[in-house]
Parts: sequence; C-alpha cells; structure tokens
Amino acid sequence: MSRTNWAAIAAIVLALLFAGTATVIAAGRDDGRTGPRTPVATSADAGFARDMAVHHQQAVEMSFIVRDSTDDEDVRRLAYDIANTQANQRGMLMGWLDMWGLPKTQADQEPMAWMPMDMQMKPGEAMHQAHDGSLMPGMATNTELERLRAARGKQAEILYLQLMTDHHKGGVMMAQACAKLCVPGTERDLAQGMVTAQQSEIGLMADLLKERGAKPRG
Repeated sequence: MSRTNWAAIAAIVLALLFAGTATVIAAGRDDGRTGPRTPVATSADAGFARDMAVHHQQAVEMSFIVRDSTDDEDVRRLAYDIANTQANQRGMLMGWLDMWGLPKTQADQEPMAWMPMDMQMKPGEAMHQAHDGSLMPGMATNTELERLRAARGKQAEILYLQLMTDHHKGGVMMAQACAKLCVPGTERDLAQGMVTAQQSEIGLMADLLKERGAKPRG
C-alpha cells in the first residue's frame, strides 16, 4: 500500500476514534461535575480549532482545484486523500467549538494569537504577517491560488505539490504547538496525529516533485 494511502487511512482512523469520544468534552462544562474543563475563547484549544479549520479549508480548496487540472492519477489520488482527511478533521474542530459554546470566529483576535511568538517562527525567521489573503504560515496567497486555477497538467501538479508542501509545513508547526499547549485529550491527540500524517505526506510530495524534475520551494 502506498505511503499516501497509509497516511490517509491513519488520519481517518484517528478522526473516527476522536469523533466517537469527543462527547466526553461536553461533560466538562463548569457545572460542578468532574471531568475535563471547557476551554475559553482565548485558550490554545479554541484558537487551534478556529485557526486549523481555516487552514484546512484552503487545503481542501487547492486539492479540488488540482483534481480538475490534471489527469495524473498519483497527484489526483493524493489530492483526494488530503481533501477527504482535512474536510473530516475540519468538521471535528468546528464541532468541538459548538460543544464548547464558543464562536467559530474571533473578530478581536489575530490568527495564531493563542501561540507564543517563539512558536510562530523558526530561528532567524521573521514572524508571519498576513498578506494577499495568506492568514497563517504555509497558506497560499490569493495570487498563488489564481496561478493554480490557471495551471494545467504538469505545471499544475508541480505548483500544487509545492504549495501543499508549504501548507503542510505551516500546519505541522501549528499542530505541534497544540500538542504542547492544548489540554490533554482528544484535540491534542488529533493535533499529534496531524503532525505524523502531514510529515509523511511532505516526504511523499518531495518524491512526486523529484519525479517531475522539481523540488519544494525554499
């Protein structure tokens, strides 16, 4: 079985397991009962859920774009796996916000405000600044999305793989932060599962780029 399928299957299995146990979180409301606490709007748990839902939505969008832009089965299969997995995970994240009674958007809070600044960058890098529609690390800009929509065939495959590699790297950084900052439980476990699956897919995308005479950006 290909690395793509293993990564996708692992992520989906984790999603189903977490979805089946997510109702435990609802028992943690501040009503005097024992159990996990309910996150507040400014917590890492809520911030990660909101931000990763937005991050995942763009990955789903890019994956559907490339499926209509190439006939290559390897890239189309990868795109389907990413879209399916991240759409499922996005639904879980939004569902948790509903259970916690928290808004899905926080107008007075910048993306990644739940993360300390030293987690938002690597040594020697400047802190990420939103520009041209890119709200968080790894997210494609509006200009890049337009280029992807216009590309066809091998050009579309290479651009998608490069953009998605950047996207996964940003997602891994955010998931690693949740794995450290979020309350132990299903959300933190999901974040760690994202790290494992997306790092595997980064390796696969590097192989697919090499086959096309290209390499990741940066």
